[in-house]
Amino acid sequence: MKKIIWSIVLLLTNIYVWGSEPVSIILADGIDNSTIKAKMEQAMSALFTETGSAWEAKRNLNYAILNISEDAKTDVSGLWENSPFICEETEVVQHCLTTSTGYQVRNIPLELVEADEDDKYHEAVINFDRNGNMKSFHLSISNNLYMDIIKSNMELTDLRRRQLILDWTEQFRTAYNQKDIKFLEAIFSDDALIITGRVVERNSSDGVKLPPKVELIKKTKREYLDKLIITFNANKHIRVTFDEIEVMMHPISKDVYGVSLHQGYTSDKYHDDGYLFLLWDFKDEDHPQIHVRAWQPDSFNGKKITKKQRISLKDFDI
Repeated sequence: MKKIIWSIVLLLTNIYVWGSEPVSIILADGIDNSTIKAKMEQAMSALFTETGSAWEAKRNLNYAILNISEDAKTDVSGLWENSPFICEETEVVQHCLTTSTGYQVRNIPLELVEADEDDKYHEAVINFDRNGNMKSFHLSISNNLYMDIIKSNMELTDLRRRQLILDWTEQFRTAYNQKDIKFLEAIFSDDALIITGRVVERNSSDGVKLPPKVELIKKTKREYLDKLIITFNANKHIRVTFDEIEVMMHPISKDVYGVSLHQGYTSDKYHDDGYLFLLWDFKDEDHPQIHVRAWQPDSFNGKKITKKQRISLKDFDI
């Protein structure tokens, strides 16, 4: 009997030593069904409590104790393996949004524990179905950017479509952090055009140095993804951030949208900032396609490029 009691004491001591403080996620408003609300709160709280405990114990996540779907498990595990994360807050109070397919909770504070100090802090967005089952987990754009687009009355009048575009853009961003080449294979159309800008130093035939120029390099989907696989394998961590987002609907093709973003890219050995343009096709909302991905440096000859100099929807015939 004494041996049994002592074993229990040792077990509880080990849990105390290795376990982090529980994290409580509370939904302040936005959902009336108390049963579904409690289910969502429990699933989120358990997830972030487990990531904290796993990080302290330097172990893998125990998915057996988490009430999340297989898709959400894939999202979480992909990010955890490449960018382990915790929620340092012990209590997070957020608003619940209603989407066309269920519910969404945004702006959950995360710390990417292996990132540099200036790249540690991010936010998560979690999607649930109508029954409160967690179906996806991604890194989010900032709340200010998100709300600017959601509240916009420019060319986008369909709130559902605006939410959809931003959700897929967040998934696209997270795929780089997760090194999710399968997602990127699926999201780019087979005939996708990939454009990458680079600054080229020049010399004249007589050796006189000429001003540098920006050279735009065109690649096929396969060429781009093959190089990306090499980059993923060569770097333990990839970080992609988006800001200065702008969404434009094509004036004729109502299912085609141009999304312009300011992108920060950081790997183990490299960092750059530039403007990213994505040409999205939402004819099939469950399987949208990117037809164009164009990137260019955000500055040239020491000066920020102007909005007119950025690649945008007007540069492509649809």
